[in-house]
Amino acid sequence: MIRWTLTIFIALVIFSAALPWLEKLGVGRLPGDIRFTLFGKTIFLPFASTILLSTLIFLGGRLLK
Repeated sequence: MIRWTLTIFIALVIFSAALPWLEKLGVGRLPGDIRFTLFGKTIFLPFASTILLSTLIFLGGRLLK
């Protein structure tokens, strides 16, 4: 259980760092991606985009195998 939690956390950190580049491709505006402003800071939680990218990476790994 802790392994999955750590994996999801790392994926969210990587996705958040790559977000400016990925927004140009349209990723980050899917239903399920949460964006809100709190105390003047914009907080973005890309749940749906993370699942989509993880699925694409998984399928790509399966095809290369």
